[in-house]
Amino acid sequence: MIQPAFPACRPRRLRQSPVLRRMVAETQLCSHQLVLPFFARPGKRERRPIGAMPGVFQLSVDELVKDAAAAHAAGVPAVLLFGIPDRKDEKASGAYAQKGIVQQAVRALKRELPGLLVITDVCLCEYMSHGHCGLVDRAAGSVLNDPSLPLLARTAVSHAEAGADVVAPSDMMDGRVRAIRTALDAGGFADTPILTYAAKYASAFYGPFREAAESAPQFGDRRSYQMNPANAEEALREVALDIAEGADMVMVKPALAYLDILHRVKTTFGYPTAAYAVSGEYSMIKAAAEKGWIDERAVTLESLLGMRRAGADIIITYAAKEVCGWLKG
Repeated sequence: MIQPAFPACRPRRLRQSPVLRRMVAETQLCSHQLVLPFFARPGKRERRPIGAMPGVFQLSVDELVKDAAAAHAAGVPAVLLFGIPDRKDEKASGAYAQKGIVQQAVRALKRELPGLLVITDVCLCEYMSHGHCGLVDRAAGSVLNDPSLPLLARTAVSHAEAGADVVAPSDMMDGRVRAIRTALDAGGFADTPILTYAAKYASAFYGPFREAAESAPQFGDRRSYQMNPANAEEALREVALDIAEGADMVMVKPALAYLDILHRVKTTFGYPTAAYAVSGEYSMIKAAAEKGWIDERAVTLESLLGMRRAGADIIITYAAKEVCGWLKG
């Protein structure tokens, strides 16, 4: 324990005014650390509200560009794209189609908002008829790890070809970072960074996202490939493997219930580290605020500050646009 230099030392002296408190604050939450997720769907002038996530929508590309422009003008520097295709199949063909919904959204965003950083989620679940993150053996009821890797790599390359600045594999298949890095390098995208969902837990906090992305598994669950919430040491092994395979940035998901993991990942590896404030975290704050039980602004800012304090360099949050306004205020 650090002992004060003088018995009369009183830390509360440095808390006496807002200016002084800001001046000596150890952690800063800034708009340039934020990423705003979007859900892209086919069509024109489509704006479908997501019931479990107030203020979040499935958007056609034209509407997505409008909302992204407004968010960027508010101070949001980056977006994360998820796609909802018009059809699904057993090989997730919409994930890597040249005219796939994410590819269309990337091209439109880079054309209209060249200063906006565009990150794409690389996964297959939204495009699979069964809702799992890889190819499956239906007879065995299992997800096939190695046969899924070429599809993930092909998806990442298609996103880079469309203009994505960063690709973010979220599937949790073993070896997918190496497969994606190899494919990107071979395809002429050696400078495209990989932000890997390195420690992604099989969490109950994803509930509202299932509605947003229309990606609930049709059988079983994802516990055979996403992490057990009980495990911490395993997270460090997962992160180490992804870094060894070529990851440039790593992510912990969810955030608030896993701040210990976030802190350990950052202090152990020192890599740029992202925290994903997931749909359940967002929706709980929204629901409690609508009841008048909490102050939405204060609780959101405090929770995001906690992620920063734990070690997050990047925070993915559905409240990014509002947070930018609050930080300016």
